[in-house]
Amino acid sequence: MRTPQVQPPGRLGSSSADDLARIAARPLIDLRHDGEALPLHSHKILATLAGANRSAFRGRGMEFEETRPYQPGDDVRSLHWRVTARTGRPHTKLYREERERSVLTLVDLRAPMWFATRGAFKSVIAARAAALLAWSAAHHSDRVGGLIFSEKGHQELRPRLGHKSVLSLIHHLAAHPQPEPMNSDGGLRADAAASAMARLRRVARPGSLIFLIGDFHDLDQRVDAHLAQLSRHCDLVMLFVYDPLERELPSAGRYWFSNGRERLEVHAGSVHVQRSHRQRFEARVERLREMAKRHRMHLLPCATSDSLARHLRSGLGLGAL
Repeated sequence: MRTPQVQPPGRLGSSSADDLARIAARPLIDLRHDGEALPLHSHKILATLAGANRSAFRGRGMEFEETRPYQPGDDVRSLHWRVTARTGRPHTKLYREERERSVLTLVDLRAPMWFATRGAFKSVIAARAAALLAWSAAHHSDRVGGLIFSEKGHQELRPRLGHKSVLSLIHHLAAHPQPEPMNSDGGLRADAAASAMARLRRVARPGSLIFLIGDFHDLDQRVDAHLAQLSRHCDLVMLFVYDPLERELPSAGRYWFSNGRERLEVHAGSVHVQRSHRQRFEARVERLREMAKRHRMHLLPCATSDSLARHLRSGLGLGAL
């Protein structure tokens, strides 16, 4: 019998075994340099949109400033109809670009995220991704905020400027309690996700750039409805974190898995079992693609064994690290 082992995740963060299975503050702080190399401030950032299509992020939001009489060449979509109707002359709305944008990370730390066979736990990868993105946002004078959630509740961080906002996010990531796998079920996980999305809608301002980071297990129509509302005024990126074992079973053999209390034996010798396992994963990814396309979100799959900083740069259309 063979037991899958967690392998070092590459150069990101600490390589100690303990830091591959828990969220620690120091490795997340050490990601500052890599995070600042992600230029999320640029309005020219391109990202894969539900497959081969590509779309630019909206960039920073626009705030209404004043109204003036219409001039030839003005965009007719900016006509101020109320003032036009009141004065009898066409008027145009003028906007100014916001000096900073809010970059929010929604981090899923529910029970299925505390798992891995290679790289690091999905929860650790999610925390690293949030830290990288937060360091980038702070470096480029964007507001950093977010929401961390699990079956045990959620922690909400209002968007703020400066490196202290990143350190606050890192502190809450490291301090968030790990859920008990034995006390978690699909209904409880779905309720936690729906509640977190409802809170996110209250935090996010129009023009925000929002990263949804998790494995997207146990989502229901409530989450879909919240995404529909958020996507109207914000840019959304889904960072889908998965373990390679979820995509492909290993070679023939008997494997044991444990959640710390119980053990499960998996027989991976059947071609039929391997094919069915792969098809279930592909169907899951296809559902996420359809969701991303429906809500104009950017879907970025990321395995726990991937080099995270390089994968983020590539997946966001920023080239190699």
